[in-house]
Amino acid sequence: MEIEKLKKAKSFDELLNIKYGQIGTHDRDVFEEKAQYFVISEMLKESRKEAKMTQEELAVKIGTKKSYISRIENGQCDIQISTLYRIFEQGLGKRVNLSFG
Repeated sequence: MEIEKLKKAKSFDELLNIKYGQIGTHDRDVFEEKAQYFVISEMLKESRKEAKMTQEELAVKIGTKKSYISRIENGQCDIQISTLYRIFEQGLGKRVNLSFG
């Protein structure tokens, strides 16, 4: 039954509503949180590679361990905003802008 609904969906938002529920529901909130972690981890990997740095080099530059950088890049840990700023701005020379909608 769900497969038929998914096939008839006309937008990505509609697909998400079918699969995870409406915005504000528990399942949708969990999905959105995981999606944000994925985006951050991919941005970190891409930025680190653009800077031609290894995880170890980045870790040393910001005063942490390689394993922590690896866990962030693999979406396996929470990250504080202050740490996010330190990694991107101090470690990679990138500017971070946050927006809330």
